Amino acid sequence: MTNEVKEPSQLSEEILKKYYDLNSQKKELEQEMNQIKKQIHLYLDETFGKEQKGEVKLGKYKAQRAIRSSVQYDDEKTIQKLEELHLQDFILQVKQPDTEKLEAAMKIDLVNEGDFVDCKTTKMSQAITVKELSL
Repeated sequence: MTNEVKEPSQLSEEILKKYYDLNSQKKELEQEMNQIKKQIHLYLDETFGKEQKGEVKLGKYKAQRAIRSSVQYDDEKTIQKLEELHLQDFILQVKQPDTEKLEAAMKIDLVNEGDFVDCKTTKMSQAITVKELSL
């Protein structure tokens, strides 16, 4: 398997076919891996309990499950409770531009877009899709 990148002028149907085929294989592999992962989780659930860490060794392989947890607060409920308890020091006052309103105001010329040109960044990303055509 080579990692050689050919010159742009050397794109061919063969290269597109290879990309299409590899992408199809990738999807099939991910699907198969997800099924196996479910099987491993089911075994670990039955052996150690749901949401419990566990480890199993079979031959020269070892499967290990770690459990991660994260805590999130409901913003509205937490702020309401903090206000009820007079704990305003625990509430952040965040200044944030309302970019939707700003963009709308620019469209109808209420705000000069040029004034904000240095405040704006545009992120670009590229995506390639290759599909098989039915000829």
